[in-house]
Amino acid sequence: MKERLRIGNGQGFWGDSVQTPIRMLREGPLDYLTMDYLAEVTMSILQKQKNRDAARGYATDFVRFIDEVLPEIIEKKVRIIANAGGVNTEACRGRIFDAARKRGLSKLKIGTVSGDDILGRLDELKAAGVEFRHMDTGEGLFDEEREILAANVYLPTEGMVRALDEGADIVVTGRCTDPGLVLAPLMHEYGWSTPDQLALGTVAGHILECGAQSTGGNFTRWWEVPDMAHIGYPIAEVGPEGELIITKHEGTGGMVTVDTVAEQLVYEMGNPKQFLTPDCVVDFTSIKLAQDGPDRVRVSGVRGDVRTPYLKVSISYLAGYKATGQIVLSGPNALEKARLCASAVWERLEMVGCRFEDRQEEFLGIGQVHRGIVGPVENAPEVVLRLGVKDSSREMVNRFGMEIAPLVTSGPPGVTGFAGGRPKAQEIVAYWPALIPRELIKAEVSVEEVGA
Repeated sequence: MKERLRIGNGQGFWGDSVQTPIRMLREGPLDYLTMDYLAEVTMSILQKQKNRDAARGYATDFVRFIDEVLPEIIEKKVRIIANAGGVNTEACRGRIFDAARKRGLSKLKIGTVSGDDILGRLDELKAAGVEFRHMDTGEGLFDEEREILAANVYLPTEGMVRALDEGADIVVTGRCTDPGLVLAPLMHEYGWSTPDQLALGTVAGHILECGAQSTGGNFTRWWEVPDMAHIGYPIAEVGPEGELIITKHEGTGGMVTVDTVAEQLVYEMGNPKQFLTPDCVVDFTSIKLAQDGPDRVRVSGVRGDVRTPYLKVSISYLAGYKATGQIVLSGPNALEKARLCASAVWERLEMVGCRFEDRQEEFLGIGQVHRGIVGPVENAPEVVLRLGVKDSSREMVNRFGMEIAPLVTSGPPGVTGFAGGRPKAQEIVAYWPALIPRELIKAEVSVEEVGA
């Protein structure tokens, strides 16, 4: 048993810095590197990709990362855990095997964890009486006809632990909890299983899950953060008896303080006394933070309770179409000209029978973003006019997109910015959170060696 584990998180979301996980491998020692790619809307995007091409549906950035650093991972014996599998963990593993074979590597073990994708089981589960009631409204998913785009269960962490137990050097999972990526190596290495132990590991994962948000990124007092260009990402140093320190690699930018860690802790917290996960329930009011030296914060006192009999399901469905377009008005009376342009667009659309379920207009540059906090700037020298519509008719939303560019020559003077082409209708992906009895879900774990 290791006296201390160093677990770093190099990816807070799909779109985060592609260089950061590479830096984390090279800037200091690590035992585990976790990478978090999946948000709710990401699952529906990946599902659409897989529907078009059975070889897709995973985070391609992860494969490119592994391809670049695979020899370093093996040399330094850093184990990787990522939810990059999306809705196609096997395809993701296949691409990593291709990278390993290209480099002549034959001893690499890759584990996959799946079973979270229940899109193909919805009819079966409906027949079994699962109603998938919306956690906020109580409405049943099947109470009316809906075009379901994706349905994924937040799997417990046990599947990732099993893959590590079977010797996986890289674990690729689908929809798991973000903190579970960090909790898994603690359960594997230290055998943690009590509610308090699982709660501590979950808190460690929650602090790391958004990457640099716990090391100075998105920090309220942003002007205090040193060298943000080279900001370091968070590392959890954890001992078997529950010692937990949040830190970062030496020599990197950013900072780790009680305040930066506390701000991340309240992110997506919900009820502070009942932070619900598939593995346990955490009492966030029990957490104690203390500065333990430069860029080191000690976390202690974490209390937990047993897990609930349910798992959360992230469901997305098609809720119509939307489009947005914008132009920049400048010069004298910019705001008045922007208002005239908005009025002209709506009137011209009504002339051809376009009346939308919802429409929106924003005047950026006059305090629109902080309306009610910052007073309007009536004499702003330039204003960005942003118009948007929503409707169940794709055709009508596309018709809206044809009325923005004409303002360049058929509107008031001072239209100085129009870019991005004609706005086109985009699908609106709506989110449906629900619960399912955990006994209806089974994680599928597979560990294979390259070349085997």
